[in-house]
Amino acid sequence: MTAYIVRRLLLMIPTLLAIMVLNFIFIQLAPGGPVEQAIANLTGEGVDITDRITRSGGDDAGSGQSTQTPTATGATNSKYRGSQGLDPDLIKRLEEQYGFDKPMHERFFSMMKNYLKLDFGESFFKGQTVVELVKEKMPVSISLGIWTTILTYLICIPLGIAKAVRDGTRFDIWTSVAITLGTAIPGFLFAVFLLIVFAGGQPFTWFPLSGLTSTNFESLSWFGKIADYAWHMALPIIAMTIGGFATLTMLTKNSFIDQIGLQYVQTARAKGLPEKRVMYGHVFRNAMLIVIAAFPATFVSVLFTGSVLIETIFNLDGLGLLGFQAMFARDYPVVFGTLFFFSVLGLIMGLIGDLMYTIIDPRIDFEGRAI
Repeated sequence: MTAYIVRRLLLMIPTLLAIMVLNFIFIQLAPGGPVEQAIANLTGEGVDITDRITRSGGDDAGSGQSTQTPTATGATNSKYRGSQGLDPDLIKRLEEQYGFDKPMHERFFSMMKNYLKLDFGESFFKGQTVVELVKEKMPVSISLGIWTTILTYLICIPLGIAKAVRDGTRFDIWTSVAITLGTAIPGFLFAVFLLIVFAGGQPFTWFPLSGLTSTNFESLSWFGKIADYAWHMALPIIAMTIGGFATLTMLTKNSFIDQIGLQYVQTARAKGLPEKRVMYGHVFRNAMLIVIAAFPATFVSVLFTGSVLIETIFNLDGLGLLGFQAMFARDYPVVFGTLFFFSVLGLIMGLIGDLMYTIIDPRIDFEGRAI
């Protein structure tokens, strides 16, 4: 097992590098980068960006160079949209500020070199380092992912077992219809529905519209803080649970049906063992192998795909909302820093998923397995 773990860890290096290279190229080539964002803000509002350039320009003001919006010497041939009429020196300072004065490959290798030193840079627009932002937002996303995954398992495993035992009955048919309908509704649309019905005032106002805690959270008792947190998290967790509901339920059902048809189950029944003992004493362990081992992958899937829209809709200050805002603002240090974090987390959880197979069933040996 040690050799397998070492091979998987070594394989993570080229995998992670490939993920970062592809995303770096695609994101950098997309229009509307940080320089264009700065130009748009400068020509539209002309306050924040100018002040930031003045500070980053050092002693430019002392040398007599104007930092106000220039109008004339014309970057008519500039590669940035909206830069017509701006001073080329201003465009150059913007490129230096955001690192675009260097070729793409130099920017990438410089970024990865800093990542090796655990230096993920500083946000272009938030005035904080990427590490500080991730540490600040991570508890929200992690708690959403954990509670959603736990709730999904608590519902889907008993339901999947019941469907397997009652395969082909009315219960199985009607629950399959309900699951299919639930899956057909996108999680974000269901989130909007929950907000309108249970938080919008018509017909109910049972839950808050947004946020993670109430304004008086600090003054609440220990029990009150837990209740307030659960009150705010209820709708987001329910909305996120819908996404992985059908997959896990059907995985559990099919796994049990496969095991029920095997010879050892028929033998146990022939010996006169009670049906509950056959199901939970013999079938359960083997059938749950693939379901429990999928826990890390399910958690990562919930964290990746569900958190962005749900956090945005419910205004939860987590990594999903941070990444969403960073993409729109073209805040590249935050975009690539969070991408690196999620990629490493996904690769590690994939390895943990494989190791869980051996914990649940020691007969499985990955030592001689080819990667």
